[in-house]
Formats: sequence, C-alpha cells, structure tokens
Amino acid sequence: MKILALLAVALLAAAQQTPPKRPGYKDTPPIPEQKWLVHDQDRPYPRQITPGATPGAAPSDAIVLFDGKNLDAFQSRKGAGGWKVENGYAEVVPKAGAIFTKEAFGDMQLHVEWASPAKVTSGDQDRGNSGIEIMGRYEIQVLDSWDNPTYADGQAGSIYGQWAPLVNAVRKPGEWQTYDIIFEAPKFEGDKLIKNPYVTVIHNGVLLHHRQKIVAPVAHRAVRPFAAHPAELPLQLQDHGHTVRYRNIWVRRLRGYDQP
Repeated sequence: MKILALLAVALLAAAQQTPPKRPGYKDTPPIPEQKWLVHDQDRPYPRQITPGATPGAAPSDAIVLFDGKNLDAFQSRKGAGGWKVENGYAEVVPKAGAIFTKEAFGDMQLHVEWASPAKVTSGDQDRGNSGIEIMGRYEIQVLDSWDNPTYADGQAGSIYGQWAPLVNAVRKPGEWQTYDIIFEAPKFEGDKLIKNPYVTVIHNGVLLHHRQKIVAPVAHRAVRPFAAHPAELPLQLQDHGHTVRYRNIWVRRLRGYDQP
C-alpha cells in the first residue's frame, strides 16, 4: 500500500509538471503570410482584458489620458498650459496653446469625446474649431458642422485638407460627440517613406473613414511632403481659438496578441 501511495504521489507530481495538451493541430497547412499553421496548437492565446463597463468607458488595458479630474497626462509649450478643467471636462482657453501628451504613441486606438460651444456666434471654420492631431501632424478635424457650410475636407471628422468624411454625423452645438479612431503610424527607412499612415474614424457610432490612407501631414491651403519622424510621438489637442470641451480621453497601444 505504501508503494502504491508513493507511486500515486509521483504520478500526480508528473501530471502537475506536464502542461495540459492544448486544443489544435500540428498536421494542417500553413496560413498564407503567417508563421502559423491552420488551427495551430502552439499559437499564443490573445491576452485577456476587461472591456469598459459602459459604452465609451476605457477597457482595462487602456491608458487614460483624461478622466475629468486633471490634465496631468498632458503638457504645453507654454509651460503647464492654461486649459480649464471643471465639471468633468477640459475646455480650451483661447491663446493658451495646444496641449500634447507626455507619452508618445504610434499605432493606437483612441477614444475622445468633445463638444463645441452651445452658443453659435459665427460660421465656416470660425465655429467650434479644434482638432485631434495624431503624432502632432495628422489631424482629424473637430468643428461644429451642424448647419454650417465649409469646405468638405475641413468639416467635422475630416482628415483635414485631404479627405472629407463619408457622411456628416455631427450632433447639435453643445451636445457631446464621440470619436473612435484607429490609427496606423507611417514607417520610414532613413528619410524614405515606405508605408503611409492609415486611419479609421467612427463619429457618434457612424463610420466616416475606413482605413483611409493619409497622403500628407496636415497643412492649411497646402500639401506638405512627409518628413521622417520617430515611430511614436505625442498626441496633440489643438487650440484654434474656440472654447471646445473634451472629456473621457483614452488610448490603447495596438500590438499583436503575441507581442508583450
């Protein structure tokens, strides 16, 4: 009996040291353009995260840039910056300058909520104007485009100066708007651009751009050439002289499931 007990203990210890067999196969063909076989038994599992509890809430792997309390994740070229924070939002203070993140980002998922001033006093580009400047040079326009004619590649949700949005999905002045942005950073070899940046933009749940190719850095009334830059750069929120409000800003760095 003692020998049987010892054998049982040894078998149990061996079983604990041997990882359980994973579902999948090792006799299937390779997937084109991948290093894995179809249903590969050894393919790493996607990491587990917890989604936000409510629509628009940050998931567990997000970097929260602004949660309504302070702008500690941002800085300004004018020192600490002069944007106002109150009632859960940050408001552009005209002439205080743009604010940009202390951290740098490349490929990312970005969530931003914004609101133009409720009181309309002007029109065209002089109405609730700001911008989400990805890497400080690829701009998704923020503008009050409710019953406000302007040039098509400058209205809300446009890739400024390049692509008009598929539709105008803007809400009324003063109402909160949502941008969900998927951005693929450009790639350079030395000074040569070898892959353009791409962006997908969803405005208030409506698709505006689907993996749209960005053809140049942002410019007004011009087309600028690409210039090589680091793989990650800060995200910038523009001061265009209007009291636009921002809230609930978070970002996720996009990496493959098998990357750390």
